[in-house]
Amino acid sequence: MNSTQIGLLAGLLLGVAGAVGGFVAFIITLVLGAAGLIVGRVLDGELDVSGVLGRGKDR
Repeated sequence: MNSTQIGLLAGLLLGVAGAVGGFVAFIITLVLGAAGLIVGRVLDGELDVSGVLGRGKDR
């Protein structure tokens, strides 16, 4: 799956969450999706969080 397909799938899932559960369910789904995206990027090595966690390179 490429980025466009993943974005489309995420949008459809958010739309379903909003239609079924209302605005609160939409917001919860959005926040959890963003957290999953961040964790996925960290695990893939595409996002460096060493500066935030305080384990950066010694200066």
